[in-house]
Amino acid sequence: MPLQSSVRALKKPPRLDDEVRFLRSWIEKPLRMGAVMPSGKLLARTMAQYVDVDSTAPVIELGPGTGAITNALIEHGIDQKRLVLVEYNPGFCALLRDRYPQARVLQGDAYALRDSLGDVLGAPASAVVSGLPLVTQPMLKRLKLIRDAFLALAPGAPFVQFTYSVAPPIPKSLPGVSTEASERIWMNLPPARVWVYRKG
Repeated sequence: MPLQSSVRALKKPPRLDDEVRFLRSWIEKPLRMGAVMPSGKLLARTMAQYVDVDSTAPVIELGPGTGAITNALIEHGIDQKRLVLVEYNPGFCALLRDRYPQARVLQGDAYALRDSLGDVLGAPASAVVSGLPLVTQPMLKRLKLIRDAFLALAPGAPFVQFTYSVAPPIPKSLPGVSTEASERIWMNLPPARVWVYRKG
């Protein structure tokens, strides 16, 4: 009997473990989590497609959690060594370091992005990909985040954000910023949309 239990434990899919971790973290701090569950594969792939695979510049991911979007970035062709993962939750940081040993995992607050990044970027980033719960934050905090992200990005590089909300997480009318949105991703639960912001 103990042998059967240990075999079942070995066969438990990592996705289920990730969902349990997410749910536990969401219960503890619901406003810090972008979602109750990890991003669906289609949503994660949609976000990853906006990142330039031919660049060698860093890719910053904000709030990677258990790595659903990180996986999509790697499957899209992004070298792990380019990834700079900014995660607030120390348990998720440990998990990310184990899963992505060549990525740089920074435990820090993405809403204090400049402090969290410090001087780890050797060059302007080619993308910032965010799984943060922007719509739960005051608008001034969202605008500060995107301003700090643009300071870390190369000109024209994308800030990629998903939201479950119908409205954009950051206004479309920011001066000097172009905005585009994906189709609504109905296969994600709940349905989501990806917004992309670029500063010239």
